[in-house]
Amino acid sequence: MLSPASLPSDADTSAGLATADAAGRPAAQTAVRPRVHRRRFLSGTAAAGGALAVTAAGLGSAAAAETGRGGPLAGSPAGAAAAPVTVRPADRRYADLRRGTNQRWVGSPEHIVLATSTADVVRAVQQAVDSGRRLAVRSGGHCYENFTTSDDIAILLDLSRMDDIAYDERRRAFSVQPGAALGRVYDRLYKGWGVYLPAGNCPTVAAGGHIPGGGYGSMSRRDGLAVDHLYGVEIVVVGADGRARAVTATREPGDPNRELWWAHTGGGGGNFGVVTRYWLRSPDARGDDPAAQLPAPPREVWLSEVAWPWEELTESRFTRLMWNHGDWHTRNSAPDSPYTALFSQLKPFHKSGGAVVLDSLVDADAPGAERLLRTYIAEVGAGIGIQPQVRQYRRMPWLHATQWPGFTGPDPTVRFKGKSVYARRTYTDAQISAAYRHLTRDDFHNPGALLMIASYGGAVNRVAPDATAVPQRDSVLKYQVVSLWQDAADDAANIAWVRECYRDMFAATGGVPVPNDTTDGCFVNYADVDLGDPRWNSSGVPWHELYYKGGYRRLQKVKAAWDPTGFFRHAQSVRPA
Repeated sequence: MLSPASLPSDADTSAGLATADAAGRPAAQTAVRPRVHRRRFLSGTAAAGGALAVTAAGLGSAAAAETGRGGPLAGSPAGAAAAPVTVRPADRRYADLRRGTNQRWVGSPEHIVLATSTADVVRAVQQAVDSGRRLAVRSGGHCYENFTTSDDIAILLDLSRMDDIAYDERRRAFSVQPGAALGRVYDRLYKGWGVYLPAGNCPTVAAGGHIPGGGYGSMSRRDGLAVDHLYGVEIVVVGADGRARAVTATREPGDPNRELWWAHTGGGGGNFGVVTRYWLRSPDARGDDPAAQLPAPPREVWLSEVAWPWEELTESRFTRLMWNHGDWHTRNSAPDSPYTALFSQLKPFHKSGGAVVLDSLVDADAPGAERLLRTYIAEVGAGIGIQPQVRQYRRMPWLHATQWPGFTGPDPTVRFKGKSVYARRTYTDAQISAAYRHLTRDDFHNPGALLMIASYGGAVNRVAPDATAVPQRDSVLKYQVVSLWQDAADDAANIAWVRECYRDMFAATGGVPVPNDTTDGCFVNYADVDLGDPRWNSSGVPWHELYYKGGYRRLQKVKAAWDPTGFFRHAQSVRPA
């Protein structure tokens, strides 16, 4: 049986991201700028706003910041960046670097560039532009689809070595590079300054693709999404003139590039350019103390894992369990609920996995924390007639708990397919019935097939739908139908199971969770190309409406302004307006 540690969590979306300067200053001619072949570009309006110069050392505006109060800046001193590395097929590292976490996808690029600075990124992008080669960008490699491994990709720009985390005193914000894994982000922010970012549960997911998709995790009900704390981005873009340059964009009202910042608060990766740095500061932060610029995490948390064995679950018992769980979240997910301190994942595994598992975490500092946790577990199991097995129940320091296998994943040696759902209220009877039917199928056997249902809402729903590019701001659950397996020979069976279970759960709305009073579309970081396939989406609602709803038109305008030639693209990238 696959353990909970092998489950895919809030994965990044594969491709790279972008940024622009708050002051709107024109770039100095220090960025690499080889000869431009304009015939390779479509006509279009030039990108609006100014650009920030990239220095010869490849540093953006934050990289030369002074020493932070929590200690010296991470990484090498300004001007001492390591040289980029280029890996080609004959290199022994190529076999590893041509693939990400999802072993279904193996690329065959001509070469892989491991950048270490913004200047490296500018250079690699410009060379791809001038040679007419397709480029894709990867930070952590947790993409659900083949957005960085498709056959037409000639150059893979790998940002994993760009993993610096520092405090920028001038911007009063924490600077995080795209290759920084979330586990490293938590460790550095907490040990250095006692703060954290309410981001994902998987410590190996990198900031690069995670943040611009919306980034959620176990403390989002208490402190919001990662993008709710995004102050700015630095990004390498390509203008209509074919010139690659680095710019920055912030949330400051007077920033001429503010729309580019907004696009990175949920617009997804690989759409507008290559993000080389994120700046993080909470909207309500005051003063110049680094410890006051982001929230503090809990000192300790309670962790719990309970399970209901399938051998004791009839359909009526399963239905009651699901109804209890959905109804509890419908009633306890308001921004002012005391239960914003609690997060859980309900995992109804396929019956070959043995059980339906409930993993939970609660902020131990919250008033009555242990009582809240015990009450929650009791209410989810009420009236089922089965006493759940208690597999774990303990109190842990917060930083240690970020590595807890109850939430972390995925295992980088497996293959997986997932399809996502935002839910505004509890499941319908038809959805529960369809889930039960597929979870108990006898013609399919995989202990790693399941529904993975995460608590949502709380502080997430305090933000207006148009304040960021994440429009789903009144959901109470966020989940996916997912399967993980090891052998390529099992691809067809597992992909079919995921597709059929999902289609049948949402049969009433064309096989997908269209925005209505029960569901609210899909999560862009759980990329799913089936949403654009009429065989699996007969709703008439296009994939981009399921991800972005009415915000898609605004994202298209940003795309037209900052990537008018459509250089940065993948199977579900934003199209220019």
